[in-house]
Amino acid sequence: MAGTTTPTERRGRVLREALARGLLHPRDAVLAGFVDFDGLADTVRALRRAFPEDLEVLHAFAAKANCLVPVLAELRSLGMGCEVAGAGELSRALEAGFPPERIVFDSPAKTLSELRWALEAGVSLNIDNFQELERVADLLRDDPPRAPIGVRVNPGVGGGAIEAMSTATETSKFGIPLTDEVARERLLRAFRDHPWLTRLHTHVGSQGCPVDLIARGVAGTVAFAGEIDRVLGGRRVDGIDIGGGLPVNFADDRVVPGFDTHVEHLRRHAPALFGGDYAITTEFGRSVMAKNGFTAAYVEYTKEAGDHRVAITHAGVQVAARTVFAPGAWPLRIEAYHPDGTPKRGAPVVQDVAGPACFAGDLLARGRALPLLEPGDIVVLPDTGAYYFSTPFHYNGLPEPAVHGVRSDPDGGLRTESVRPAQELPGVPVPDPAEESRRAGGAGRTPRG
Repeated sequence: MAGTTTPTERRGRVLREALARGLLHPRDAVLAGFVDFDGLADTVRALRRAFPEDLEVLHAFAAKANCLVPVLAELRSLGMGCEVAGAGELSRALEAGFPPERIVFDSPAKTLSELRWALEAGVSLNIDNFQELERVADLLRDDPPRAPIGVRVNPGVGGGAIEAMSTATETSKFGIPLTDEVARERLLRAFRDHPWLTRLHTHVGSQGCPVDLIARGVAGTVAFAGEIDRVLGGRRVDGIDIGGGLPVNFADDRVVPGFDTHVEHLRRHAPALFGGDYAITTEFGRSVMAKNGFTAAYVEYTKEAGDHRVAITHAGVQVAARTVFAPGAWPLRIEAYHPDGTPKRGAPVVQDVAGPACFAGDLLARGRALPLLEPGDIVVLPDTGAYYFSTPFHYNGLPEPAVHGVRSDPDGGLRTESVRPAQELPGVPVPDPAEESRRAGGAGRTPRG
């Protein structure tokens, strides 16, 4: 996160500010997400610095990573565009103020009405398959599009360590495979028959995909752009959308690999991308947001279960679905804090950290060595600014937690703002602070008045 302090110190400071303002509270605000807008600005600057200034580059944030409208609006103010993968994300991007010409619409399942909406609004499209291509051609007829239209191709370079995050495998559901000679020839004919096709799009995958694999996928796409130009004559492809997918380091606070490392690999494998012949579009999401957000939750109860110590917290599958369902692929760090927001420093004790959902697998961590967690303590989940609290899972009807934005004031203080209010649950009784304080007196918790 941002500033001269370490990321851990920054999280602690934000946590204590949240406690002081009642944004996190053991009675009625037991779970919350936080977005560090200072850190987000630093990340966007690093992304922009990584690419040469003399190239035309649109950095389109992948809205799926965090589609909360105030976050999208913040990214727009930082000069980003927006990549959307459905009507809901397109609606939110427009609500956040992105001009249509800075929005890129990807999806393998665009409906006819969605295609018509995007074309009429002047949103850029990446066509996924030949059937969609026929739809777009029918909608356009003889009218030129108002924004660039490209085709997503699958360079077929293989997958990374997480199969579900790898989109350039032989059997991927995305794009037109360049390794299929019949499909390749058909795509060449499509570019010949439709002069409004001017761009190519690729995305090799995200978490678990090494940067070298991603760069080789981009290289295959750039090579195909050159083939289109050679076969058809002239400059037919004027832009390459290289997707996103830069993996995030969840093991500690280091930002590795960085955007500069990604560009180094792109230069090595696809030097023609940087020759000035192509407008470049990127679609980074997780790598922009993950390190700039965290989740905080109260520990409600602790217990002994066999030889396990278990801490039941209010953060579980509803805000960490990937970690709960695929812990090997999506492990999260957990930091322990006292109720006043100071870090716990006790000797590590092996314990499970569980969520509130009513199934046995709702665990954030199994056998994790942490300072002994007790009722009223707070757990912090770093690196959850993307795909976690912003994309809640409504199991058990668990409500969406509040999300707060944080930024520094000129005098060095912290300012908070609402990104998403906590979901209200009709019919839930309002707690009586005095009564709850009396009941919680022996449990190590002191609710605020």
